[in-house]
Amino acid sequence: MSEAKSGGSSSGMSKSSSSSLITKPANLECKDLEEYLKSRPPEVLEKLYNYPAICLAVYRELPEIARQFVIRILFVEQPIPQAVVSSWATQVYAKENTSVSQVLLELGVWRSAAYPGGLAAWELCPTFKKNLKIALLGGGRPWSMSNALDPDQKSRDIDFLDTYAMSRWRCVLHYMVGAGSSKGMEGEGISPDAVRILLHANLMKRDETDGSPVITRQGFQFLLLDTQAQVWHFMLQYLDTCEARGLSLPECLSMLFQLSFSTLGRDYSSEGLSAGLLTFLQHLREFGLVYQRKRKEGRFYPTRLAHNITSKNATHATTLAQDQESDATKDKGYIIVETNYRVYAYTDSNLQVALLGLFTELLYRFPNLVVGVLTRDSVRQAFRGGITAEQIISYLEQHAHPTMLNVEQAINSKSPLPPTVVDQIKLWENERNRFTYTEGVVYNQFLSQADFITLRDYAQSINVMIWQNERIRTMVVTKNGHDDVKKF
Repeated sequence: MSEAKSGGSSSGMSKSSSSSLITKPANLECKDLEEYLKSRPPEVLEKLYNYPAICLAVYRELPEIARQFVIRILFVEQPIPQAVVSSWATQVYAKENTSVSQVLLELGVWRSAAYPGGLAAWELCPTFKKNLKIALLGGGRPWSMSNALDPDQKSRDIDFLDTYAMSRWRCVLHYMVGAGSSKGMEGEGISPDAVRILLHANLMKRDETDGSPVITRQGFQFLLLDTQAQVWHFMLQYLDTCEARGLSLPECLSMLFQLSFSTLGRDYSSEGLSAGLLTFLQHLREFGLVYQRKRKEGRFYPTRLAHNITSKNATHATTLAQDQESDATKDKGYIIVETNYRVYAYTDSNLQVALLGLFTELLYRFPNLVVGVLTRDSVRQAFRGGITAEQIISYLEQHAHPTMLNVEQAINSKSPLPPTVVDQIKLWENERNRFTYTEGVVYNQFLSQADFITLRDYAQSINVMIWQNERIRTMVVTKNGHDDVKKF
């Protein structure tokens, strides 16, 4: 079918590509530990699995069936036939069995192996196997922060560490909401290093006119995440840049997981840390993941931000009640939403007020109360900034005042927000989603109708057809299917 001309380099394709890029900018991509490791090359995974703390963290985050598979073959010194592994789960869970097998393969936890008789088999990768045994059974080198310490005469309790952690983390959020002010919204400092991470993560970008950092679409979405998700995403961006700082990625990631396995409220020694890890410790100190009185002091305290960083099941309470700042609102929600779209926020936090201002029109502000209203213009402005309807609804639900949880409607619908408000926010979003953009390749200028019909039928048979018009002999196929259609 060489007579048909592909529009891959034609104006038709150019318009399709540019429209897609302009109309649908990239959203914030939040990876969990599994997705992050899947994106690493095999040689990097091999280096990471040389650290028992990383192996233990990976094992803990595996799906339940995958953990069963790993623990059952951990002490077996020969490959296990794949048919035997499949028999460990009933036929009802055959789909899950196949899925977790693929997950373990992509993570480099196990690999295919030959079994006597030519049967396909699985075996754990030796490096992961060895270091997971060390993590579970003990042995190996002591963890870098496990040196003995004398009792701290100025020990810090958990409440102090929680307050310190959130005050430091809010510096980053204040800076973002303050649109590049050198000290955020309330005078807190933020280092140039932290600004570089925000720029690298595309949470902020340099303004084209004066070069000052301004928040991006992804930055708006980042602000509405819960604290645990924010910290994890931020640290992944930091890890992406650690090699450029002269730091070791495996060392830094291992220490991060060691902190997550630590005891909250206990102090740990920094005497055994390498020069690179001491630098990493100071960065964690700035972000609020550890507390250290002085830079050269030989002890530090992990905070709850570090303790919960990899926990999938961290609850509202263990994530510091999110960003509650004052004692009056620390342990409960502070937002009331009425059916007339009025929003009342009982807070004196500049950060919380700024976050509400992202999608509400603020009307009045009192010492401990802010009144706003959800309008079509204010919500659509948030949509233009990259915030979705689900994120707005989730944020309002997450911080709903306790009185909203007790009304009959909230009990019946399992949502504290008035249904009319929820529906209207979604309808406003649907106004902007009337078109679906798909990147594709145009085929036209066929020499005969028979050629067009043959190629069209083939594209339809392999499910890559996007659009076709037999009268003008033009068709559009998906970008992924272009190579197959072109070869045909």
